[in-house]
Amino acid sequence: MTMNDWRAELRLELEKLVDAAVVAGARQQDVFAAILDEVGHLRTAYERDPDPAEDVGEQVIEEPTNNWPAADKG
Repeated sequence: MTMNDWRAELRLELEKLVDAAVVAGARQQDVFAAILDEVGHLRTAYERDPDPAEDVGEQVIEEPTNNWPAADKG
């Protein structure tokens, strides 16, 4: 995919997103503002953790315990 290809695809998807929101009742100006806000949030999140997908495998999943009062009654 060349530089122009991904940009064209991005523009098309953004146009679809804006159109869908406007058809659903949002004002176009509000949709543009929300997109810019979300891009800012994504940029901040990326600066904190450039690859959050790597973090999922590093998390330790703890097993539940039976340390509750009714567990001993049987």
